[in-house]
Amino acid sequence: MADNDTTGIEFLLLGLSMTWEQRVMTFVIFLLIYLLTILANILIIALVRVDRSLRKPMYFFLSNFSFLEIWYTSVTIPKMLADFLSKRRSISENGCIAQFYFLFFFGAMENLLLSVMALDRFVAICYPLRYPAVMNDRMCAQLVGGCWIGSCVALLMPAVPMSKLSFCGPLVMDHIFCDFSPLLKLSCTRNSFSEISFLFLAWVVILGCFTLIMVSYVFIILTILRMPSAAGRQNAFATCASHLLVVFIYYGTVIFMYIRPSAHESYYLDKVVSIFYAVVTPLLNPIIYSLRNQEVKAALKRTIIKLKGLKRKERH
Repeated sequence: MADNDTTGIEFLLLGLSMTWEQRVMTFVIFLLIYLLTILANILIIALVRVDRSLRKPMYFFLSNFSFLEIWYTSVTIPKMLADFLSKRRSISENGCIAQFYFLFFFGAMENLLLSVMALDRFVAICYPLRYPAVMNDRMCAQLVGGCWIGSCVALLMPAVPMSKLSFCGPLVMDHIFCDFSPLLKLSCTRNSFSEISFLFLAWVVILGCFTLIMVSYVFIILTILRMPSAAGRQNAFATCASHLLVVFIYYGTVIFMYIRPSAHESYYLDKVVSIFYAVVTPLLNPIIYSLRNQEVKAALKRTIIKLKGLKRKERH
């Protein structure tokens, strides 16, 4: 039954086909992943703020990355958790459009911030003498601010026309959250501007940022290979390897979802990949990017020692 009046419309999310026992088990696993992700990112933000040795551009960007990941995961995971234990997995039209907007707003922000972090490493390793002058506090703030503002404005282009679409029944979305293609398939009329602008942004932001990151790391690796100190090469490679691992995990999933030729089609595999980049990757990012970093580990140890010392003073 078609219904062009979108007032009070609700979409039914099919999610994953599971038994009740499987849904409860998945709920527990996802809840643990979500809590660990939030706690790990809060820990990184707190460490950067309290430890003076981490007051560097690299860790300023990492703390912003952690702040972003908290919001990025909160767009989809709480709703997923509720759906696992709910008989009717529905979401309102306004809620769906809002979830779509914020999911891709934070996704675009992640792409841009990863590019800025790669640029920071490029300047630090390839031009170490110029690094303090180039990556000063003002420049770092401008780069991060530009990422936030650019992502916010850019995603309005597909989101605003999408919010004006009329949707036809049955309003059943074969997905786990309000992704672009499943949402567009339910519309009675096609909005070419929304579709074209989203695809344009996906290609420009995802492939543009990925290319910029790869070019930066090519120059970084070439510079590292010319370092006279073996210890210096080892430390630089360790940092770059962890950064690149995050990049490949993230871009491997988003390129599969939004850049491949058949990205407009919906398959069960898409839902599995979506879970990976929406749930699993945000947990891996703070572990790989920060908690394996020697400076962060040292800062964490110092903070724990300080806290223990304060507790002893309070007792006495």
